[in-house]
Amino acid sequence: MTALLGGSFNPIHNGHIGLARWIVANGYAESVWLMVSPQNPLKTSPELADEYLRLRWASIACRDIEGITASDFEYHLPRPSFTWQTLMALRETFPEEQFALTIGADNWLLFHRWARHEWILQHTQLLVYPRQGYEINTNELPQNVTLMPAPLFPYSSTAIREGLRAGTDISSYLPKDVLTDIIRHKAYLQ
Repeated sequence: MTALLGGSFNPIHNGHIGLARWIVANGYAESVWLMVSPQNPLKTSPELADEYLRLRWASIACRDIEGITASDFEYHLPRPSFTWQTLMALRETFPEEQFALTIGADNWLLFHRWARHEWILQHTQLLVYPRQGYEINTNELPQNVTLMPAPLFPYSSTAIREGLRAGTDISSYLPKDVLTDIIRHKAYLQ
């Protein structure tokens, strides 16, 4: 099984990588695809870095980690990217592969608002990772939804962007080569 961990990755940080590693190490999936979203329908921030830079940084972050891959699959789909469309296209493109969708507890609590959420639940296993302040009653979860006992990772893309603008040390928040490339491209400094 391949776990899909989608996001804007604006930018990718050690929490994203830590969660992906944890999923593989704990047997929830054999591999994790970091599904970089070129245009999330719920996010229209002027702080969103160029989609190819975000993909580049995700690729740099996982290039030496077995079982974790940065994916540009959504770059080839109509925009904005809706999860159900991505899942349908993945099923058509990789009919032999089984996919699980990884989402945060905050997104699970809003899942009923997602486009075609019933279809997603009917056709896809969901892996939910905990988020501080978002309690989930495991007794109320559908059979194909698993709340993973993953650790909380104290990293934030927002804090990284703010730290870059303020000139504070954020080197422990993201891989060194990613930080170097972000600085080289002068991203998030406007």
